[in-house]
Amino acid sequence: MKAPAQRMSTIPPYLFARIEQKIAEAKEAGIDIISLGIGDPDRPTPEFIIEEMTKQLHNAENHQYPSSVGMLCFRNAVADWYKDRYGVLINGKSDVCALIGSKEGIANIHYCYVDPGDIVLVPDPSYPVYATATMLAGGQPYYMPLEAENGFLPVFEDIPEEICRRAKMMWLNYPNNPTGAICDLEFMKKAVAFAKKYDILLCHDAAYSEMTYDGYVPPSILQIEGAQEIAVEFNSCSKPFNMTGWRIAFAAGNAEVVSTLARYKSNVDSGAFQAVQYAAMAGLKQPWQTVKAMQKVYEGRRNILVGGLNEIGWNLSMPKATFYIWAPVPKGYTSASFAEKVLEDAGVIITPGNGYGAAGEGYFRATLTLDEDRMQEAVVRLKKVLGKVEF
Repeated sequence: MKAPAQRMSTIPPYLFARIEQKIAEAKEAGIDIISLGIGDPDRPTPEFIIEEMTKQLHNAENHQYPSSVGMLCFRNAVADWYKDRYGVLINGKSDVCALIGSKEGIANIHYCYVDPGDIVLVPDPSYPVYATATMLAGGQPYYMPLEAENGFLPVFEDIPEEICRRAKMMWLNYPNNPTGAICDLEFMKKAVAFAKKYDILLCHDAAYSEMTYDGYVPPSILQIEGAQEIAVEFNSCSKPFNMTGWRIAFAAGNAEVVSTLARYKSNVDSGAFQAVQYAAMAGLKQPWQTVKAMQKVYEGRRNILVGGLNEIGWNLSMPKATFYIWAPVPKGYTSASFAEKVLEDAGVIITPGNGYGAAGEGYFRATLTLDEDRMQEAVVRLKKVLGKVEF
């Protein structure tokens, strides 16, 4: 058998594939595992969305190949959502592209804009796909450290001038995975000004825009004046509507970028199943009571997990967004050794922070995608195994 393409040697195994393997191995050994490792909502998709999907499954027009860019009615629904949600005016016909999940669009846009040797500014730590897709396209990630002292925001002034001039794209992600960090409009203004100064395509991953608490309302990059000249935003129906398995999302923003992404997609996929687009439209058009209800669910789980960790010795503040807890590992542990400790001794899976980049070393990520009883059980197990921790 001939060897895989050289590009495959540049990327590690996907982080969550390894976690899934550990879960399977533990279950085979008869261990009761509590997984706080993968950010996959545990609640079902709302019934009204399922009902719309069922209805559309019986429409024969939806059984054919879908458009790569998405149905115009879906794209218009996204445009209406931006207007209602942010007061942002975009054209559904030219400024929106449907995606088979935001991960697909995030990966594919690199092939649209990154040539071998091009630099992409990637947060560190961050969602692994930003860096791996850069490398698969032949580009070079330049890592922007996200540090606690800066609120886990990149400091654009620290990027060398030569790197700024050479950079082709930049990734931002707020509310942030894995840190749970948030930003305000002032930061977004700085990001847009920086991207315009150096003619950088600014890609904002806003997948957690609706997973917010305590009254926090996150901004869209497209709210910033001039952003649509250089920016595209990725969002998803996965988190607000518990539709991770349905694979439906969208990119919105600069019309030329959206058109380029759609043209690439037309050569590599057939677009999102139309019945799923109709189902997602039902979510986008509803008054969002279900989203607010889910926010309350995650808020309760957050309070249990953060409160429990603080009783053990952490000093964490309550994150205002995402369903992730980002916390330092105790003294004497690395990210990996601490994750291994709690798995082997407590039967609890957490994600080592260095899986999201070198700057994530010394941290771990835990998710809130389990019900309160299991979350409380995880805290009890951690207390029993760890006692009182020091930092």
